[in-house]
Amino acid sequence: MTLKTTLTAVAAALAVTTGIAAIPVSAHSHKAAAAASPNIVEVAMSTGVHNTLVAAVKAAGLVDTLSSPGPFTVFAPTDTAFAKLPAGTVATLVKPENKGTLTKILTYHAVPGKVTAADLTALINKHGGKATITTVAGEKLTARLSGETIVITDAKGGATAVTQADVMTSNGVVHVTDGVFLPA
Repeated sequence: MTLKTTLTAVAAALAVTTGIAAIPVSAHSHKAAAAASPNIVEVAMSTGVHNTLVAAVKAAGLVDTLSSPGPFTVFAPTDTAFAKLPAGTVATLVKPENKGTLTKILTYHAVPGKVTAADLTALINKHGGKATITTVAGEKLTARLSGETIVITDAKGGATAVTQADVMTSNGVVHVTDGVFLPA
């Protein structure tokens, strides 16, 4: 099964379990959007604060996937967020022999479909203050509000704030985070 097929299957499952469906993008509207705005990878490359994320995406071989039409929602840790990991973690993860682990971590930061902060907030409110979302990696994240800030809790119990929401791209949306999600 290819990653693209897996993403499609996860998008369908996400729509059923959370009520958030992927927003279809026609080929024509995607071409127009692509001309008007950069894709997820191009946005990450242009920020100056996602260099570690871009290097990890390249090492995992996910550039083509995250440059494809999508749509995807990506929770994008900054370089500062990666720096909070134990010393040597990133250097170890980007080694070719750790590609599987790196891919799992990176796909744990992606959700199929275009999920805006308003969509996520509505889902949190609908489910009594917290919402569980399924990532491309097939694992769960829990979202809640702390004041007006969306906070995501990963499988290891780490809480990460969305520091900048709704960075729109031609193939989805990016939410900048101050931490790295760690799968189970």
